[in-house]
Amino acid sequence: MKLAVFSDVHGNQEAFQKVLADAESLGLHDMICLGDCIGYGPEPEAVIEEVRRRKIPAIIGNHEMAVIDRIHLNWFNLKARESLEKTLTMLSAASMAFIKALPYSRVMSGARFVHGYPPESAQTYLFQKAAPELRKTFQAMPESICFVGHTHHLEMIRFDGRQVERRPLQEGTTPLDPNCRYMVNVGSVGQPRDGNNHAKYVIWNQDPASIEVRFISYDIAGTVAKILAAGLPEVHANRLW
Repeated sequence: MKLAVFSDVHGNQEAFQKVLADAESLGLHDMICLGDCIGYGPEPEAVIEEVRRRKIPAIIGNHEMAVIDRIHLNWFNLKARESLEKTLTMLSAASMAFIKALPYSRVMSGARFVHGYPPESAQTYLFQKAAPELRKTFQAMPESICFVGHTHHLEMIRFDGRQVERRPLQEGTTPLDPNCRYMVNVGSVGQPRDGNNHAKYVIWNQDPASIEVRFISYDIAGTVAKILAAGLPEVHANRLW
C-alpha cells in the first residue's frame, strides 16, 4: 500500500491543488491530512471543502483548535492571531462543524498520525523533544511509525531499540529498516519554513518500506496576491518566498 501524507496546508489552495494533482499523477488515491488546513493563507474554506469532498481522513491541528476554542488563540503570536481572527470570518458553518469533529490522532495500517507529537498532541513541536524523551515515547508507542507535521520542517527520527538518530529528510526516497521505529515529519504543503519554497508532502510505501519526499512547484505569486487582497498579515505572504 502507498499512502500520501500531507500537513500544514494553511489555506494555500494553489499549493494544495498542485500536491493533489501530483499524487493523482502517481496513481495515489489513499491520503491523510495531519492538520492545520487553515490559518495564514487566503483560502481556508476552499481547502476544507476539498478535504471534505475527497473524504480525506484528517486530524486536528493547533490552528483548528484556535478557531473552535478561542482560549487557544493566546498560544499564538500577534500576527498569527490576527490571521486566525480573519480566518474565522472565511469559514462556513459546514466547515466549522467538520473542524469540530476532527480527532486528535488516527491509527491506520499500523501507523499513527498526529499533528504535533504522539500520542495525540496538536501543540507540541518535535524539536522540543530531546533524545531521552524521544526514546521513552518510542518505547511506549504501539505503532512502528508515526507521522507528524506542525514544525513545517522535514525530518526523520529513527529508533533502533537503543539509540535515537534524527536527521533532515531530503527530496527523494529513503528506505526504512523494518527492525526500527520512526517518527516522520512531513513538512508543509502551504507554508514551508525549511529554506525551500516548494510545497512538500511524503509518500509512505509499506512494501518495500520507504518514505518518498515530493517537492512540488506552484504559483507562489498568485497565493501572495490572494493573501494581500484578503487583508491578511503581509508577513505570511512574504515568507512564502
